[in-house]
Amino acid sequence: MTAPVRAAGCVLWRRRADRVEICLIHRPKYDDWSHPKGKLKRGEDRLAGALREVAEETGHTAVPGTELPTVRYLKDGRPKEVHYWAAEAAGGTFAPSEEVDRVLWLPPAEARALLTRPQDRPLIDALLTTLPPPP
Repeated sequence: MTAPVRAAGCVLWRRRADRVEICLIHRPKYDDWSHPKGKLKRGEDRLAGALREVAEETGHTAVPGTELPTVRYLKDGRPKEVHYWAAEAAGGTFAPSEEVDRVLWLPPAEARALLTRPQDRPLIDALLTTLPPPP
């Protein structure tokens, strides 16, 4: 059995006025919308890798919260395992790159509808159960 590709990411969120917004990234190589995530470096801690990927792909620093469900799927015939955390955006500015050319901040229902992979959608529901009530 082949060892899974190890990856990590975050469901990045922020509060605007009285609503929560979710950050989705667009990757031109795959023409897809997803949560920020990526492969872990050898020996890298999963949470550290998730926060690194958020910073690299969105330009934002993030405050990690609750660990969310792990998503497992096959990528090019090889198992892939992505560990996710809820993470509140703590500031930053997006700059387009070859890897990520756009980010969108959307209400949860719109973000859920835009996600390319169905297995990424339940992560939004999991996030919403962990968020503190608005101040």
